[in-house]
Amino acid sequence: AIPDIATFSFTVTKTAATVTDAQKQATDQANAALKAVRDGGVADKDIQTTSYNINPHYEYQNGVCTSVGVCRPSKSVLTGYDVSQSTEVKVRDLSKAGALFASIGSLGVDNVNGLTFSVDKPDAVQAQARGVAIANAQSKAKELASQLGVSLVRVISFSENGNSPRPVTFNLAAQDKVMTGSAIAAPEISTGEQKVTSSVSITYEIN
Repeated sequence: AIPDIATFSFTVTKTAATVTDAQKQATDQANAALKAVRDGGVADKDIQTTSYNINPHYEYQNGVCTSVGVCRPSKSVLTGYDVSQSTEVKVRDLSKAGALFASIGSLGVDNVNGLTFSVDKPDAVQAQARGVAIANAQSKAKELASQLGVSLVRVISFSENGNSPRPVTFNLAAQDKVMTGSAIAAPEISTGEQKVTSSVSITYEIN
């Protein structure tokens, strides 16, 4: 099966002296990234915020000794707040995926990662594999019946084992940008194939 969906996520993180300032900076950058995603043809139903976090930002300060030998202890000092927002994006038109990754990376987001290829309708692919397996089993049963000199009457049991297409993940880092002049080169996206198997066992009544 040829994967027909690409899924990736990106994170925006901003640090400022106050929560309000950090939120505004994170929101501005996240909105710019979301605009690039929508301009790339991704529908709102395929865009999902997966996390939004606000955390205090501490910096470690070493103790300072005065000229008279009095030393202040080292300590962690609250210097501001970190605001981070992570978004997951599902790309259905894979021909636009490379340009979309490039445009997101150019906006300075902290991480673009978790690139995963999958099949949109795995049940349909699994059903197709099952159909091929059943046809092969039926053909084999007829061949054996002929060689044994018996007739197939009816199917009395059926079982199946197999694997459905699973998402395949690749690493894609926002910092791995290739610059050509002032533009960012769009990476080539190779989806490859996913192998789907179905192993069936059919028991016949014979006479």
